[in-house]
Amino acid sequence: MLESEYVRNCNCNYQRILLEEKPEDKRYQYCILSRGGIRYLLPCSLRYMDNKAYLYYDISSTQNLIKVFGERKIDRSWMKDFLWGMKQLRYELDRFLLEEEHIIWSPEHIYQDLEKNDFSFLYIPYFQGETGLSELLDFMVERVTYEDERLVEFVYGMHEKINQIGIEYLHHQIHEDFEKLESEENRKDIKNEENRVSVIQKAEAETPVLQDRMPVAGREGGKKGLRFFLDGKRNKQAKKEEYRELLRRSMNEMSGYAVCEAVKYNKSEEVSFEEEFGKTIYIEETAKIRTAGLYKLDGELVTLLEKFPFVIGKKKEAVDLVLNDYSASRVHARIIREEGGTYIEDVNSTNGTFKNGLRLQPYEKRKLEVGDELRFGKTEYVYR
Repeated sequence: MLESEYVRNCNCNYQRILLEEKPEDKRYQYCILSRGGIRYLLPCSLRYMDNKAYLYYDISSTQNLIKVFGERKIDRSWMKDFLWGMKQLRYELDRFLLEEEHIIWSPEHIYQDLEKNDFSFLYIPYFQGETGLSELLDFMVERVTYEDERLVEFVYGMHEKINQIGIEYLHHQIHEDFEKLESEENRKDIKNEENRVSVIQKAEAETPVLQDRMPVAGREGGKKGLRFFLDGKRNKQAKKEEYRELLRRSMNEMSGYAVCEAVKYNKSEEVSFEEEFGKTIYIEETAKIRTAGLYKLDGELVTLLEKFPFVIGKKKEAVDLVLNDYSASRVHARIIREEGGTYIEDVNSTNGTFKNGLRLQPYEKRKLEVGDELRFGKTEYVYR
């Protein structure tokens, strides 16, 4: 089990992992990682504090997969980008003589740049523990969109084959299986397009026959064709008015029925004015359900919080509240509801999420109270 936490230092966000023992920092893998410049691997540095060794991974301007897919589903486009990233990662590992078994595959340790759709993976030199591959497989099975049946079959097949073959399946066969899926879909699209063109051509061939039977103004004479058109329009309007009148009558009858039911009484049950109105009747109040929201400092409502998690940022297709603020991150923060209350969570933002002036650490959560002032970059709201 990796012992990790998120920290901020020198305007960068890091995922910090504690090493069980002090490493030999002059060994090749530590030296090559510290040098940097390896694409698809998170930039990493080895640091010592309080007689302990830590690996610092720079995660600025990226999101881990757990946060990216809060409510979203994995579709074919994302899967294509992810598999391409895996293939490029393998080229880089071979190029720098690094070993694939030291990659951490769990979703919380795989990061995505939401602007470029590039992926970055976490590499721990000489790591001998559980790599989290099964967690990644379970993550994909849970979040794959079931609207794409062929993609669902691919994901379940991938899960089964990795359990049977192991990580070797990721080297070549997984890419071959996905390319096969794509080629089958392409053939299907071509066939559908051919069928569509065939239907259009058939319809065009039959059009002259249909036109001979249609009373068009230009063919039957101007006045006669125009009269036919106007008569049809009047008939449609008359039918609409008739339907509206029928609907009004139905509503009136229902309303009258409701009134009659309300005043209906049994004469034998009559009571005197004093008996009926001399009593004090307890009226139970219905509890009002209050919907919290975000407000500007002048009191103007910005948005109600009617779904959770509620994502805030400037990437329109990935958030629920769009911030028109250059200092905000693409996915900046989330408001979530858990047992015990509502919380604000920073989502690895560059310029920070603040609650009442105090900055949250990356992925830190703090409980919200009515009247709390929240700041995302330079944008300020009040929670109430």
